[in-house]
Amino acid sequence: QVQLVESGGGSVQPGGSLKLSCVASGRNFSIENMDWFRQAPGKGRELVAEFRTNSRARYLNSVEGRFTFYGDSAKRTVYLQMDSLKPEDTAVYYCHSYINDRGHYSHYWGQGTQVTVSS
Repeated sequence: QVQLVESGGGSVQPGGSLKLSCVASGRNFSIENMDWFRQAPGKGRELVAEFRTNSRARYLNSVEGRFTFYGDSAKRTVYLQMDSLKPEDTAVYYCHSYINDRGHYSHYWGQGTQVTVSS
């Protein structure tokens, strides 16, 4: 029932910036439990940033200080501001959320958006 729609990916030179957006829709959905993952070719999916209710956003060490995860509850949209991008940031980025319904977890994923950082 929940849909996550991502946008904002693209190609950028090292040192550049991109802002990813993920708009959520669906009955009774909130952005209280949101994550950004990424997956580079041939590698596993990697948690980049996460937000949980009443907690500060947490980041993968390699993006700490460069990426900022924030949201707008009214718009049901979360963002990943990516600055000082490096080639190793190249990956498909996915937003993710989950809902705990009486102990049953439902997971939702965006379609992914490609981020390419190259000279």
